[in-house]
Amino acid sequence: MQGEPTSSPVTGLSSVSVVLAGSGGAGVMTAGNVLLEAAALSGYYALMTRSSGPQIRGGEAAAMIRIACAPVECMEGSFQVLAAVDWDNMQRFAAEIPLAGDALLVGDPARGDPPGAFTVGGTRYKGVELARIAKEITGGRANMVLLGHLAALLGLPDDALGQAAGRVLGSRPGVLEPSLAALAAGRATAVGSPAGLQLAPAPACPGGRWLLTGNEAAGLGAIKAGVRFVAAYPITPATELLEWMSAALPESGGVLVQAEDELASINMVIGSSFGGVPALTATSGPGLALMMESIGLAVAAEVPLVVIDVMRVGPSTGIPTKSEQGDLNIAIHGLHGDAPHLVLAPNGLGDCLRTTRWAVHLAEALQTPALVLSDQFLGQARAVVDRPEDPPFCARRLTAGQPDSEEYRRYRVTPTGVSPMAIPGTPRSAYTADGLAHSEDGTPSSQAADHLAQLRKRRHKLERHEFGELWADVEGDGELVVITFGSCTGPLREALAGARARGLALRLVSLRLLAPLQRERLEHLVADASRVVVVEQNPDGQLYRYLRSELDVEVPMDSLHKPGAQPFHPDELLDLLLQWSRT
Repeated sequence: MQGEPTSSPVTGLSSVSVVLAGSGGAGVMTAGNVLLEAAALSGYYALMTRSSGPQIRGGEAAAMIRIACAPVECMEGSFQVLAAVDWDNMQRFAAEIPLAGDALLVGDPARGDPPGAFTVGGTRYKGVELARIAKEITGGRANMVLLGHLAALLGLPDDALGQAAGRVLGSRPGVLEPSLAALAAGRATAVGSPAGLQLAPAPACPGGRWLLTGNEAAGLGAIKAGVRFVAAYPITPATELLEWMSAALPESGGVLVQAEDELASINMVIGSSFGGVPALTATSGPGLALMMESIGLAVAAEVPLVVIDVMRVGPSTGIPTKSEQGDLNIAIHGLHGDAPHLVLAPNGLGDCLRTTRWAVHLAEALQTPALVLSDQFLGQARAVVDRPEDPPFCARRLTAGQPDSEEYRRYRVTPTGVSPMAIPGTPRSAYTADGLAHSEDGTPSSQAADHLAQLRKRRHKLERHEFGELWADVEGDGELVVITFGSCTGPLREALAGARARGLALRLVSLRLLAPLQRERLEHLVADASRVVVVEQNPDGQLYRYLRSELDVEVPMDSLHKPGAQPFHPDELLDLLLQWSRT
């Protein structure tokens, strides 16, 4: 199966997936971050996602970590180790933590036995007296003892683990030293543990790697593109993006304002952009719904801005801590009237930087709102990645200088559809910018001819723009074409690699530009296909329905979709793709 570890030609595993779990306050997320940092310092690629219970504060939690010798963009289909500080309410995670048939369970005998949901099949159990060992160390913590044990099982070096603890825990008196002692004590308990979990030697790293989240990558991309004003209202899972930018923006001469709600934040962003400062807000589905009227205003007034929607399970408040690609419909069709705008989606954690930077560039160049559809997985997952691609896109708005003898017309119909935008204070360039239908000079108008001219202007500037090769990532070649977007791309890439190893020819198309849809390019890519399969994570197949309504192709097109909370895994997708190839 794709989800099982594979052996390296040298010795050890090329990929291993582990879970650190425990109740609220047990420190499993801290331990997970130390393990992730240690993997990075040891030269490995790694990915960490997290899950938590329904409580607002506290409650059970699990840090899921995959460490590998090659880049990883998703979790495997099963975990080889489940290490728990305690087992309180861990059965709630049974569906999220599928274990390999011979998985190793590690826990404290004093905290009871593992739940029955985790002891089926050939799983093995190793008891470690975590609480007793931690108590013997002044200031010791059971989570660090468990982490030391786990690091020894995986073969991570002592010095990397110590450096990682220093980076995550800091040098606060009474914290780092006891933690290092607990890590050492935990390593000692690994003697005599079941073998077979050691990682293969780490690969060389000539180009450098980064450790970051998708939210951090998106914030960095925005700043690199020229965003200097952010207004937003905190909402899971977009809040970390705002927290990161609140510290990073002032270093670039920018400002972040926490607004009183989403309505205020989007209007602050419109005001900043109208004043000539590239601006951005970040939210999730419920917040995006509140912003829709004002985004329509920005379309009508041709005010550039960027909205990053870190999607989560819906409808309404749904499951704030789980991922789902359910906002595609509202992002593309949610504005009333004919309101063409940009919709983009990063297809990987590192790609959040490139796609957000491109979105700012396009919004400024085309003077229109750009919606960026990230999601909870991409936004909150933390990973060791190769240095992300960083094309030199920078905000370049066509602005109006002091006009000559001809009267300034803000919404002049031009061959490109883009007309110069006067910054407030430019002499003899005042104009009305609101949501009313208007003439070329911005005067509100109820005339059908003015309305039609401006409708065409706004649509043509998007249809005539040359978006280049970034519109999609196209990989492989074959008669079976798989189309997807966003965080489904990672598990699909891994599944397709497994399919190709079995002799199946496949082509992957991961859409980065969802609107305006590049119809001719997409139709050309699928023209010689025997079948098209659209893969996405939402209950109703929103991308599939969108493509069926927009594309003029005779190729059979099928939908592979499921709701959020449970992400696609490579082995699951591989089995399904093999079935599609035989039909």
